[in-house]
Amino acid sequence: MYNDNPTIKDVKKDLNLELNKPLSEKRQGEVLDLPSDTAQKKFYIESYGCQMNFSDSEIVASVLAKDGFGSTRNMEEADLILINTCSIREKAEDTVRKRLSVFNKAKKNKPELIVGVLGCMAERLKKKFLEEEKIVDIVVGPDAYRDLPVLVAGAEDGNKGVNVFLSREETYADISPLRLGSNGVSAFISIMRGCDNMCSFCVVPFTRGRERSRDAFSIVAEAQDLFDRGYREVTLLGQNVDSYKWENPESKKNVSFAELMEMVALVSPDLRVRFSTSHPKDMTDDVLYTMAKYENICNYIHLPVQSGSSRILKLMNRTYDRDWYKERVESIYRIIPDCAISSDIIAGFCTETEEEHQETLSIIKWAKYSMSYMFFYSERPGTLAAKKYDDDIPLEVKKRRLTEIVELQTSISRDENMKDIGKTFRVLIEGDSKKSSSDFKGRNSQNKMLIFPKMPNLKPGDYVEVKVLSSTSATLKGEIV
Repeated sequence: MYNDNPTIKDVKKDLNLELNKPLSEKRQGEVLDLPSDTAQKKFYIESYGCQMNFSDSEIVASVLAKDGFGSTRNMEEADLILINTCSIREKAEDTVRKRLSVFNKAKKNKPELIVGVLGCMAERLKKKFLEEEKIVDIVVGPDAYRDLPVLVAGAEDGNKGVNVFLSREETYADISPLRLGSNGVSAFISIMRGCDNMCSFCVVPFTRGRERSRDAFSIVAEAQDLFDRGYREVTLLGQNVDSYKWENPESKKNVSFAELMEMVALVSPDLRVRFSTSHPKDMTDDVLYTMAKYENICNYIHLPVQSGSSRILKLMNRTYDRDWYKERVESIYRIIPDCAISSDIIAGFCTETEEEHQETLSIIKWAKYSMSYMFFYSERPGTLAAKKYDDDIPLEVKKRRLTEIVELQTSISRDENMKDIGKTFRVLIEGDSKKSSSDFKGRNSQNKMLIFPKMPNLKPGDYVEVKVLSSTSATLKGEIV
């Protein structure tokens, strides 16, 4: 459908020139794969929260590698400890504070150790970290990672540093991420940063800034490089990938997310393409038809609903109602019949009634999500909801409603997985099963995890056909056919 689109033709023409360059000249920057034991200084990093944070940690690793640091998984041998933080829920922030107390003990044994806080929590609580958390030496926001070498050098001289400046341009398009703890099969590619959706419960617009899309050439070049290095799956990341829009400075034509996804899919039919996260108000049929057109674009969409009540959705400033969301789900199942859909759900948002909670349960039943990320509402300082609404649902009511949501979703996941028994799926081997080294694990197009016995001459990165023999609410079990 899109091959005749002039925008795509222009982009592909330029892209062919881009991909024919030596790797060192490509726009995503040089490949960094610095062995830890060759570096004099070592850094240790922990990441919390969304996939964007884990992707950002790989950018941080690349920046530090250029400055002579090597990575280590052993905190005790690190000269620099970094924690990449999340502010989306209070529990995530509590986890970070507990980890800082652990780092404090490490610093007592090694006074020259430098401790830094990165990410969303760094931007939100910059003064508190420097003034109250005495062990923190540097605080760096999501758009200031290029400044890390300068800040670290200052900390080595005894000067605490902070840079939480939010940029309207920074996309790190020229930095090739250093893949941390990679399985060598799957990788994240950040396609955009920030968010323009002012959902009333969410801190992301305040901690990650305004939305900006990355150069399409650099994205496809990064995907091509990953494929050339043996990776067989990429996940395109953004707070709202459906609103991706990049203008080619030469042709002055815009590249949409549907068009970008096609460009990445054309790297190779053996490179799987996933993406996250979608916003119901921006997901177009063009995206769905592109998914249906290419077998290597996985049939899986994460489409957060948050609530099944139109009134609550309006309070959340989600800019769609229940009927709009249902129409999008119906379009997904119509255009991609075997697509799996997952969701985000918040229990106990401000003023939510019992009837509105039942509306959320009913939309879960109706949509038949393969899985969901489920939480009770946690008020975040500085958000629109914190300013405008009372967090008036008692904690015990929130927890009870969340329990009902979790139990329903678990039941639906179990039933949907049982329907897959007897089916055969193409599975990308990711590595050994967590429970047994005699089994492989891998996911199908619908993002469901399959466990199956190993066979000779197979390795991670290979595709196999697996027949499902049994299932649980979380996993499919089968054998290679």
